[in-house]
Amino acid sequence: MKQPCVYIITSGRNGTLYTGVTADLPRRIFEHREGLIAGFSKKYGCKSLVWYELHETMTNAITREKQIKAGSRVKKLVLIEGLNPAWTDLFESLF
Repeated sequence: MKQPCVYIITSGRNGTLYTGVTADLPRRIFEHREGLIAGFSKKYGCKSLVWYELHETMTNAITREKQIKAGSRVKKLVLIEGLNPAWTDLFESLF
């Protein structure tokens, strides 16, 4: 699945949220889950993929990531609840 996308991972339902962008979502989420990426997501235990959005180009994905990051936590929760109201880890659905 080599396609630009924006994603949100969390430490748990209504827990800490991390928004990122990648061209290889399965690989990136695996790295988060295994603690291979130093930084915010590792520090706060964000490992569960709860939302993602595919894009045609990386430029579009980066623009959307910036838009989401600039928004409030409430707006991020609305995105998650709209796609994934149970906050299910979507990682396995990528394969």
